Amino acid sequence: MSRTPTFRGLRASSPASSHAMRGNRKHNTQPEVLLHRALSRIGLRFQRHVRDLPGEPDVAFIKAKVAVFCDGDFWHGRNWRSLKMKLAHRANASYWMAKIAANRRRDALNSAALRRRGWTVVRFWETDIMRDPGTAVLKIKNLLAAIRGHGGG
Repeated sequence: MSRTPTFRGLRASSPASSHAMRGNRKHNTQPEVLLHRALSRIGLRFQRHVRDLPGEPDVAFIKAKVAVFCDGDFWHGRNWRSLKMKLAHRANASYWMAKIAANRRRDALNSAALRRRGWTVVRFWETDIMRDPGTAVLKIKNLLAAIRGHGGG
């Protein structure tokens, strides 16, 4: 199992930055809540943050073996090449580039572990969910229909 960096010895660029970052949630972020509500509204039953699955999917359809993640654009490195270049010119560049790169590696490892267990993994970016949760819901609904149509649950 690969180890993630500890980031020990690195400091926030300012007390305000440190305070702001402490306010970020691990679970029940605004995009997650929006997706949960939209899925519930159309009658889909799911579990949230299943701890015994790799990566603790934000939404899990256990019988159909579908794991859904709502990835934060910054924390999970959306448009990574561009973001990495921008971060290079900011305070604590080495910390943030290492942190986000580690998150991306962990995401890939968790997705691979789920697939090895027979799960289908779906990842959405937070801004896509915020802009149009219906598109995410339709994709999930169609995927579930396809899986169930093939005797999957």
